[in-house]
Amino acid sequence: MSKVPRISEAEWEVMRVFWPHEAGADEPGAGWGADRAHTSAPAGSDSSAGLTALEVVDLLGRHDWRPTTVKTLISRLVKKRALGFRESGRVYYYYPLLTRDECVRAESHSFLKRVYGGALQPMLVNFIREGTLTVEELKDLKHLLDERVK
Repeated sequence: MSKVPRISEAEWEVMRVFWPHEAGADEPGAGWGADRAHTSAPAGSDSSAGLTALEVVDLLGRHDWRPTTVKTLISRLVKKRALGFRESGRVYYYYPLLTRDECVRAESHSFLKRVYGGALQPMLVNFIREGTLTVEELKDLKHLLDERVK
């Protein structure tokens, strides 16, 4: 696993705007939906790839963030190499360099290390005892554990 940067809570919200557009977990920034004018064209091509900062602001409308706040978060994510960009004239198009799965794995490892000293069993026990899992979810967990033992 390549080095995945620490992403703040607000930065996660910005990244979530980009991830629904991924075609596959191994191809960040690919497969932009047909409902948008974006494609996964490489830099320098006639088609645009990614989202503009203003599109991200619109998609994050429920947060009531100022455009400057969103642009600052995008800039931080570019510096952290979580987002890439390409320029077309005076417009910047941003796209994810990391998949959601990569970020979730890194955050999970970080959480496990910080809270449980890296020990998985105490975390699982805590979640099973304290969580509100349905019977179906418990059966699924049991099935996963049984498969792991085989």
